[in-house]
Amino acid sequence: MSKADYVYGLLSKEIRNAEIAGGTPLRAAAVAERLGVSITPVREAFRRLERDRLITYERHQGATVIDLTDDALLEFYRVRAVVEGLGARLAAAAITEPQLQELTALHDAMVKNEREGRHELLGEQSRRFHLAITDIGGPSFLGEHARALHDSHSVPAGASLWLDPDQAKNQLIAHEQLCRALRAGDGYTAERIMIEHVGFSGAYRLGRRGPL
Repeated sequence: MSKADYVYGLLSKEIRNAEIAGGTPLRAAAVAERLGVSITPVREAFRRLERDRLITYERHQGATVIDLTDDALLEFYRVRAVVEGLGARLAAAAITEPQLQELTALHDAMVKNEREGRHELLGEQSRRFHLAITDIGGPSFLGEHARALHDSHSVPAGASLWLDPDQAKNQLIAHEQLCRALRAGDGYTAERIMIEHVGFSGAYRLGRRGPL
């Protein structure tokens, strides 16, 4: 791994996991000192992060982690709903018994964590749950697009609805309903539930009461 790869990988992880919040300025010299590298690999990493649309970068002004506007967040969740809804519909016709068992096991682990108050684990588990469904439905293209969408924007830790006990319970109900629809091979219902489920997450982020 080159130094530029190392810096890019670490900063990408920190931004996507919301360890570095949107709107945070990134100074090349400070990053270089923190990671024990020279300025050159940091600048190369910044260029790659800019291509990923994770930061904006202007010469002589430095880099800033992108903080999505409400309009951008609305578009983000609407696109996610379409992509993941289609993935769920296609998965209902393609899912195998071993895949169903893996998905159910992941859901059961989430239920156990919620019951025992380990809400900080639920966000990443939910991401895996959603991507698993889309990977099953669209292994050639759709899963890759869904993963790119998830990676393009991180949910700040304090904004995750999975940290809200009441919301976590409601979202787990949606996951259970998805598992049932997939087991029944009901693509229409799986798609509808997924679209509503993702839309609700977006509405929660935006402070809305109605659907997106």
